[in-house]
Amino acid sequence: MAAIGKMPEKIETGLELVGLLPAAGSAERISPLPCSKEIFPVGFYESDNKPGLRPKAASHYLLDKMQIAGAEKAFIVIRKGKWDIPAYFSGGDCKHMPLAFISIDASSSAPFTIDQTYPFLKNALILFGFPDILWIPNDCFCELISAQQKSNADIVLGLFKADRPQKMDMVELDPDSRIRRIHIKPIETDLLYTWIIAVWTPRFTLFLHTYLAEWMAVDMDKSWRSSNFLRKELYMGDVIQAAIDKGRSVDKVIFHTGKYIDIGTPDDLEKAVRTWSEPRANVSSHSSTNGSNGHD
Repeated sequence: MAAIGKMPEKIETGLELVGLLPAAGSAERISPLPCSKEIFPVGFYESDNKPGLRPKAASHYLLDKMQIAGAEKAFIVIRKGKWDIPAYFSGGDCKHMPLAFISIDASSSAPFTIDQTYPFLKNALILFGFPDILWIPNDCFCELISAQQKSNADIVLGLFKADRPQKMDMVELDPDSRIRRIHIKPIETDLLYTWIIAVWTPRFTLFLHTYLAEWMAVDMDKSWRSSNFLRKELYMGDVIQAAIDKGRSVDKVIFHTGKYIDIGTPDDLEKAVRTWSEPRANVSSHSSTNGSNGHD
């Protein structure tokens, strides 16, 4: 990958740090596209190998941030037909961090996509993000890793102030600022924060794997018992809520001055392209060290 600035001192965790990106979606909300949305050009970067500015793919930003936090490699889960993603990352500036691709036939939701990596990542500290969400500052994963090392939580969520709560997993905090509940795409809410990224341990990886197996068993039983059964889409927020309900340790870091944009809709994609089209305005040029980014 291209140069991404000064790398912070790596936090020793005792576990391999591995990035995880789910990229198996169909991007129906913004179709048709000339390529997979995860590699849609958003902004520019200065290449290490070629003169001048080069278009930068949306997911390239996330991989940069994982590398900043010390990720040694990253796994990207794709569905069949999205071969343009490994093709894009197979050469030139995009080979600095080793990448592995897992291809699946189809996936009903993000948790099942993520679980496809279980045999490979069950002993790693996972740096998780959505490749179609751009965010600043650059060092958020570093903060999450530090928080996890201090609290020994199963999973630590990175919280950002939501601009469209009805599209997001909204996070409810209790009076002691602990995570109480995850509200999935609420129609109306006065909650402020959504989670965008996460760091989790092998304990949560195992919980996710086990929970999905149990969920599928119950789902199949209900489907067998009733021909009118409607299958509910499962979100990562549902899995995190299940972990909270079962007493798992779920921590958070609030990035008070952090910003994000989800390119999953035409309006937001247009906004992202315009916002990061200026060479010095793209998401990689921001860092919390340049301002007061308060963390809780």
